[in-house]
Amino acid sequence: MRQILIAGAFALIFSIFGTRVLIGALARKGYGQIIREDGPSSHHIKHGTPTMGGIIFILSAILGYLFAHLVTGNALTVSALLVIGLVVALGFIGFLDDWLKVTRQNSRGLPGRYKLLGQAIAAGVFGYLGLQFADKDSLTPISEYLSGVRETTIYLGPALVIIFIIIMVMSASNGVNLTDGLDGLATGASIMTFLAFVLIGVWEFGQSCALNATAGCYAVRDPLDLAVLAAAFAGGCTGFLWWNTPPAKIFMGDTGSLALGGAIAGLAATLRVELLLIPLGGLFVIITMSVLIQTAYFKMSGGKRVFKMAPLHHHFELIGWAQITVVIRFWIIAGLCVAIGLGLFYAQWVVK
Repeated sequence: MRQILIAGAFALIFSIFGTRVLIGALARKGYGQIIREDGPSSHHIKHGTPTMGGIIFILSAILGYLFAHLVTGNALTVSALLVIGLVVALGFIGFLDDWLKVTRQNSRGLPGRYKLLGQAIAAGVFGYLGLQFADKDSLTPISEYLSGVRETTIYLGPALVIIFIIIMVMSASNGVNLTDGLDGLATGASIMTFLAFVLIGVWEFGQSCALNATAGCYAVRDPLDLAVLAAAFAGGCTGFLWWNTPPAKIFMGDTGSLALGGAIAGLAATLRVELLLIPLGGLFVIITMSVLIQTAYFKMSGGKRVFKMAPLHHHFELIGWAQITVVIRFWIIAGLCVAIGLGLFYAQWVVK
């Protein structure tokens, strides 16, 4: 538990002060956000706001995680290192996208097919490596069985697991990316999800088969260390949110949104609560579905729309909601979704 507090606190402090430094550095370089012309007119004033802020909370989370291990002397675990590797890989893809946007001074960054290909490769490598590195109990970071609120008896096998991980990682990273359209929206929702993973990791460790091999115990490789990593991400995002709340002084960019989605999906896979990611990331699911519904209906109806604009948060802006109202109400929705996810997780233990 001490390790969790150290990781979260270090990441929080580093992120608060580090983000302020990064804002100044990016502003001096002129690396500002490029705003789409077809977006809400109220967003045009955000043109030029420093972007690529995801760099700082990625760095904060990694340093917070490492610092906690340095202080406590506990060994690093392969599960957490694999999640970090996935985050860094997706963050790099997002950084390339952001870099092309700011250097070309238009909203077209990395071509979509290359971005998706890069995400698929990073997720595939993560999935493959996650099936390696068995410990003394023959547990690998990622299971070959499908997991819901816990691991099930549905065997997928290596190939299907890797495909499933690719779909899950790409869905989560692009879901966070779509949600990152209003100041603080994706950051705040991500913090809630990471805190849920902290609680899940601690609970799985306390009821671990390695500590107490009873009926219903959890066979998870490194749950406590994954909780430490989740706490570091929660702390890093909280420090960043200090500067990202409306009106934002900095944006996370694709650097941050793709990395956050990867962290969320990676933690769900390694904690073996893969399908629980749907309620835990409920806001991201809702916003992604709004884009899919809008696109499908537009094509089938010959140009008609369900929403004034997708993603969904822009629809509410266009019907007159203030941006801060949209953000806070969507945070409430995110919190309710996380509460449902945690309720499902703990309910299965109560009724087992």
